[in-house]
Amino acid sequence: MAVPLLDLRAQHAAIRDEVVSAVMGVIDSQLFILGPAVEALEHQVAEMSRTKFAIGCASGTDALLLALRALDIGRGDEVITTPFTFFATAGTIHNVGATPVFVDIEPQSYNIAPEAVAAAITPKTKAVIPVDLFGQMAAIEEVAVVAKGLPVIEDAAQSIGARRAIDGEWRMAGEVPTMGTLSFFPSKNLGGYGDGGMIVTQDLALATRLRRLRVHGGAKQYFHDEVGYNSRLDALQAAVLSAKLPHLAEWSAKRRENAKYYTEALAGIEGICTPTIDPMNESIFNQYTIRAQRRDELQAHLKAKGIGTAIYYPLPLHLQPCFAYLGYREGSCPESERASNEVLSLPIYPELTRGQLDEVVEAVRSFYE
Repeated sequence: MAVPLLDLRAQHAAIRDEVVSAVMGVIDSQLFILGPAVEALEHQVAEMSRTKFAIGCASGTDALLLALRALDIGRGDEVITTPFTFFATAGTIHNVGATPVFVDIEPQSYNIAPEAVAAAITPKTKAVIPVDLFGQMAAIEEVAVVAKGLPVIEDAAQSIGARRAIDGEWRMAGEVPTMGTLSFFPSKNLGGYGDGGMIVTQDLALATRLRRLRVHGGAKQYFHDEVGYNSRLDALQAAVLSAKLPHLAEWSAKRRENAKYYTEALAGIEGICTPTIDPMNESIFNQYTIRAQRRDELQAHLKAKGIGTAIYYPLPLHLQPCFAYLGYREGSCPESERASNEVLSLPIYPELTRGQLDEVVEAVRSFYE
């Protein structure tokens, strides 16, 4: 039985009528740029994230870019982040003219190590970007403490709807930091039918500027206070996302159920380690990522059996050729480098059947046993 890494067609089949109706509503209105559909989604996401403001934009990458610009970060500035993440986290730092400063991760969560952040702060540091990798929130409150008043941008592209217990209270992804950034790329837990992103914040001044930056820097048409971008969330994508949002909690719960089944079924296999979730966190399992000895051989074995997998991420950012100018070498971030050589993500999407889960488990077991 073939088991793809992700099956978006299965999800679409279950909600097709709701999505088509929402999309046709936008088409019939002929209001495609910003407008009511985008405003409705912004309100819904702000409410879910427990933030005062949500600002839609063209992609998760643009969400990071706009957040940095809203803080006036640019040439001569440093921004601390993790090298074990998707490229956009550091690429946007470079693209505003600032310097990415890479610090290592915690081996259990794969998220940025707060103590490493503390050691990397210099007078040039202007912000910190922790990433909620694979759907598990970073220790955002610890990062905020060591940042000592510096802005914190939570890259929550993989963690919409995740939460963390802070001071005895559940706090949502994006709720605590200066700004949180979201991605609606189709493979995310809340994915559109194309690109899309959003920034959430509690700060009115930042929200006002972000809304201006996304439309060429002008709050009023044809009048520009600064040079901004063309980064508007498409109204059709907003309609799709609004139709899908009521299902998000159920989908994330099913991902947690699938993750629990994997973790129990894969227990005791010498050669792999299943994910570790901080007891303070409720992950949404955007990915179910194991550590595996002979990882590349295991991946080839699973591929031969028709089981989809992926390596997130095969080369950490501090060793990417485009960042060679920063001077990092092998061994600079040893935990990130070790993770890149060991991680393998298995199918975890909510529509997986028990038979498909068993197929994956049996295939992994057959490789090691």
